[in-house]
Amino acid sequence: MKYYILFLAIATMCFSCKEDYTPKPKAYLRLVYPQPKYAKIVSEVPLTFETNTLVSSMKSKKLVAPTESYGINIEYPSLKGTIFLTYKAIDGDEKNLTDFLRDAQKFTLEHTIKADEIPFFPYENKERKVYGVFSEVKGNVASPAQFYVTDSVKHFLIGSLYFKAKPNYDSILPAANYIQKDMIRIMESLHWK
Repeated sequence: MKYYILFLAIATMCFSCKEDYTPKPKAYLRLVYPQPKYAKIVSEVPLTFETNTLVSSMKSKKLVAPTESYGINIEYPSLKGTIFLTYKAIDGDEKNLTDFLRDAQKFTLEHTIKADEIPFFPYENKERKVYGVFSEVKGNVASPAQFYVTDSVKHFLIGSLYFKAKPNYDSILPAANYIQKDMIRIMESLHWK
């Protein structure tokens, strides 16, 4: 009887499994962010712009510099990201404008060591006198997006995005894409005072 049960168990195992094993497909994380709602921001800085209402805090402070300068931090705690804005007054000096442009472009190009690609997107609004460039830095870099805008006479604004996380492009890409749209909105809604 003992051998009969053993034979029956082995026979059942051999003939019962006729399906081929099919591995499950890879699963991807799906992150859904709220639809952005924008509100106009007015501060002591000589400009106004719109920012996402998802922003929890916006801090601005006057910087010590040879020209009038302000730093503005726009924080997204749920995304662990911050847009750092730096405003500088040109004071009608063409040399200041040249230096500011060179510094902004140099800042973006310093990422070429780690970047896979850096596409540049020029921006121009003649009506509001806003001219600049938006740069998306692709790859494992500290700042995945930067921009600068100016009126070429009095005002210059630089913006850069940073995350409070190790720069892993695949992991931060959804949040970076979401915040980059807000950066573009800042450029498009900007009014100089």
